[in-house]
Amino acid sequence: FGFYHKVKVFFFLLMKRKLDHGPDGRPFPSGKKHCKGNGLAQATPTTFGDLRLANGHSAQRRRVNSGPPPSGLQDWLLTFQTWSGPERLLALDELIDRCETSQVKHMMQVIEPQFQRDFISLLPKELALYVLTFLAPRDLLQAAQTCRYWRILAEDNLLWREKCREEDGVPYRRRESVRPDASFSPWKSVYIRQHRIETNWRMGDTGEPMELKGHDDHVITCLQFSGDLIVSGSDDNTLKVWSAVTGKCLRTLAGHSGGVWCSQMAGATVISGSTDRTLRVWDAESGECVHALYGHTSTVRCMHLHGERVVSGSRDTTLRVWDVSTGRCEHVLTGHVAAVRCVQYDGRRVVSGGYDYMVKVWDPETEVCLHTLQGHTNRVYSLQFDGVFVVSGSLDTSIRVWDVETGGCVHTLTGHQSLTSGMELRDNILVSGNADSTVRVWDVRTGQCLHTLQGPNKHQSAVTCLQFCRGLVLSSSDDGTVKLWDLRTGAWLRDVVALQSRGSGGVVWRIRASDTRLVCAAGSRNGTEETKLLVLDFDLDDTNNDSDLK
Repeated sequence: FGFYHKVKVFFFLLMKRKLDHGPDGRPFPSGKKHCKGNGLAQATPTTFGDLRLANGHSAQRRRVNSGPPPSGLQDWLLTFQTWSGPERLLALDELIDRCETSQVKHMMQVIEPQFQRDFISLLPKELALYVLTFLAPRDLLQAAQTCRYWRILAEDNLLWREKCREEDGVPYRRRESVRPDASFSPWKSVYIRQHRIETNWRMGDTGEPMELKGHDDHVITCLQFSGDLIVSGSDDNTLKVWSAVTGKCLRTLAGHSGGVWCSQMAGATVISGSTDRTLRVWDAESGECVHALYGHTSTVRCMHLHGERVVSGSRDTTLRVWDVSTGRCEHVLTGHVAAVRCVQYDGRRVVSGGYDYMVKVWDPETEVCLHTLQGHTNRVYSLQFDGVFVVSGSLDTSIRVWDVETGGCVHTLTGHQSLTSGMELRDNILVSGNADSTVRVWDVRTGQCLHTLQGPNKHQSAVTCLQFCRGLVLSSSDDGTVKLWDLRTGAWLRDVVALQSRGSGGVVWRIRASDTRLVCAAGSRNGTEETKLLVLDFDLDDTNNDSDLK
């Protein structure tokens, strides 16, 4: 059905309800009619002449000038009026079947205009806007082209705000600055912009990625992205701060005496961990090293930042809780008997996984291990924690879901064939990337595997990193590609990045994405691909154009 048909159907149902119900919304008693105005029921047009009068036209219309009327016409009309409604319909059917095409066309020219009423303009503005809320955004754009009054209604700011709210999972935020010459509502501007960004993500209208070259031929080991700043850490002992807008390297953070293995970022504050056994706190705006955190006796392998605290895990088997603002070590958590490989911290509980096959839940304030989660039969490499569930991925090919309060294993997720190197958990949906070249989507409440992201377009080598947002899953791989998948259906959408050296040594090591940008750290271990960052912008066109929705 077309847009106008949708409006007419809804208007008919609305008016029928209005006629059949009283002001309080309850149906009228059987046999009674709703009266308005002076208390008398308004007469319903019974003939075509009555309809013309109701529409504001004269009951006398211009007649066909084809000579005198045929004999017997008045007698035929009188006979027609004596027939019942069904009999008249039957007579008209027979009459139309005997008419020539030109005669049927004449009837249409006479009849159709009387039924083409601007019903939206006849309604109070509030009711007209209510009708329009049932239209899809594309239909609203069509409505705006009908006439000046419909355009005013279809540009209503509150109407478009509701359309923004109806979108599920898309982060609609009204921007402070709106073009002063914009002829439509700010919320419509927001909707069209977000729709364009979503289309660019899915369809690939981004232009060529911006290349940021640095770190020579070293490996980029960690990647952070906040606002318009990108921070890359490398085994060349440095971190580099880049502009996501211009692609320029703004500054190099030098101070570590060993390779940088992990990092975290919040605003302009960057924390890095190194093989030199220290953590460093940096101001990304100035490049200053604010604090050097000493205490670990071996490589700092992992960390997690929450508020003003960062928790670090080391090959020395301990975890340390640091105050970022002062640089002071507040707590030391001991209990693992091998290297700590991964850590999560939500401000209340610390969860750690190690090479001793164990997952531990800690109260950092008392430095007490609340639970030791046993079940894995090989090293634990990845963790996710949402305050309710702990999810651990291991070299034993399994993923385990634990209850953080009881320490019990809720589900064992099987299906992967190798090491689960990365996971992301949000709203009870878990996405896992594995060295078996597949990505899987799980429901942690039921333990069910919802999708396995594979098929003819699957990765050809180990998955190195993943992220999901906007209902999409992004996965990078040793095969030199970044693939985009639909989270709801599990379908492959496209390859967002495909290195020229893919399949011959090119690797995408890390990815980070915001709503509008994707940053990839790429290179190779055999010299076939330069070490670089690729930045893709999905919000290239800042003009507001109705055609973006068509």
